[in-house]
Amino acid sequence: MNKNNPVPCEVVVALDAIVGKWKPIILMQLITGGTKRFSELKRLNPDITQRMLTLQLRELEEQDLVQRVVYPVVPPKVEYSITEYGQSLVPILEAMHNWGKAHSERMNQKKKQQQAVETR
Repeated sequence: MNKNNPVPCEVVVALDAIVGKWKPIILMQLITGGTKRFSELKRLNPDITQRMLTLQLRELEEQDLVQRVVYPVVPPKVEYSITEYGQSLVPILEAMHNWGKAHSERMNQKKKQQQAVETR
């Protein structure tokens, strides 16, 4: 490994593609719910701004994880769907979901134990 040209950790490369507050949520919504229009994604995620949703979708599209289809109609119709390549994330996202759930439970248990010790 050369100091001027470090070899990237592939885990970092993978995380860069899918990490963000909204990317995993958007990906799971497209994986489980199928094709969605922008307005549907916005409605499903009321706390995301229109600008942030646009940015997240563009980044996912650049990573070939999400496909954007524009229909030549008036008013404009744009749909987003998971790509075949994006489907390869399903087992990874499921594993991350399961780990996150277990981790959350572990941290809650740890917090309860600490509170029990403090109240003695």
